[in-house]
Amino acid sequence: MNKTKPFEISKKVVIKAYEQIKANKGTAGIDGVSVEKFEENMKNNLYKLWNRMSSGCYFPSPVKAVEIPKKSGGKRTLGIPTVTDRIAQMVVKLYFEPEVEPYFSQDSYGYRPGKSAIDAIDITRRRCWKYDWVLEFDIKALFDTIDHELLMRAVTQHTDSQWVILYITRWLNSPFETSEGKMIERIAGTPQGGVISPVLANLFLHYAFDKWMERNNPQNPWARYADDGVIHCKNKEEAEKLLIKLKERFAECKLELHPDKTRIVYCKDKKRTGEHHHIQFDFLGYTFRPRSSQSKNGERFLNFLPAVSNKAVKAMRQTIRQWKIHRMTDKELVDIAQMVNPVVRGWINYYGCFYKSAMNVILHKLNWTLIRWMVKKYKRLKSSKRRAQSKLREIAQSKQKLFVHWRMEIIPTVR
Repeated sequence: MNKTKPFEISKKVVIKAYEQIKANKGTAGIDGVSVEKFEENMKNNLYKLWNRMSSGCYFPSPVKAVEIPKKSGGKRTLGIPTVTDRIAQMVVKLYFEPEVEPYFSQDSYGYRPGKSAIDAIDITRRRCWKYDWVLEFDIKALFDTIDHELLMRAVTQHTDSQWVILYITRWLNSPFETSEGKMIERIAGTPQGGVISPVLANLFLHYAFDKWMERNNPQNPWARYADDGVIHCKNKEEAEKLLIKLKERFAECKLELHPDKTRIVYCKDKKRTGEHHHIQFDFLGYTFRPRSSQSKNGERFLNFLPAVSNKAVKAMRQTIRQWKIHRMTDKELVDIAQMVNPVVRGWINYYGCFYKSAMNVILHKLNWTLIRWMVKKYKRLKSSKRRAQSKLREIAQSKQKLFVHWRMEIIPTVR
């Protein structure tokens, strides 16, 4: 123990925090210092940070405000702390997260060790077979509206570490700085983009939603991933009453349900009949809706299942267009494969977990993009797109491991 410092913070934890921030990469904050630049004087920089945090004289810099487009339209503001502040937040996270994790619900899946979005989709899929109705909800601008007083009440419930409380308070009060240099004071929220923000958001919703559901609505199973969630109900009346109560609960916690992303949905399948307005919902990039399935006996029937959403497909199409593969005539096929494979592998690993065949449309799109590249690259193929298709199919069959989707036998067709 260091007797000269008011706060006992391990130097080893500071180093571990730096290593995790380095692995996550990320852009520079308002000071323009990247991870690579920080690393040039790493030992001195880490010592200064440890010394300031241990002494209680660490004050974070303003948070860099960066606007990024939303998939649903509009823009979202991310708050990018400096590299030094990200390391400091990771130090607090390494101390604080183990203190709150044991209290979190099994049905909270977002930003938690050992849990994933796929886990949330899987349990939701199975529950949709048991319950006729789903209340789909989304919290409007969660990371911008979390009440600081309520949040700090929850923080102090789980730690008596004065330096953890002190620095979380300072981060919550750090202003945004825009690209024009304008300072925006913050009276609510925890910046989306901050290292500590996901833990704080989960802690806030643990009391605002998770514990409230377990206490007041134990008959309704649910799954939540950050601000996105689903609740299962036996009938429509139960769902309607629950929606009213949920709006009231969130209002108490100074939160608001997103009006366009909150709805009551009927889980229609072969056993459930009748016409209803909403028979599908989106959750974590998947669309749950009635789909044709095949039994072990080969019989077709209607099932309520998740598959990659149209929004996700649209985003993947946009990524393929942005690659501009048809212009890479100076590259070889192996170069293009090395560029796209990591991304395509991620798509397949995530969106191919359920109803994998729904992914085929985007994988065939990639093949047609490669055919277009061949037509541009090889003059002898310009006169016949059919010959280009045949040539790429021939390559795909002989070098099936070259592209990730070819290994799934999604190889070019000849038309």
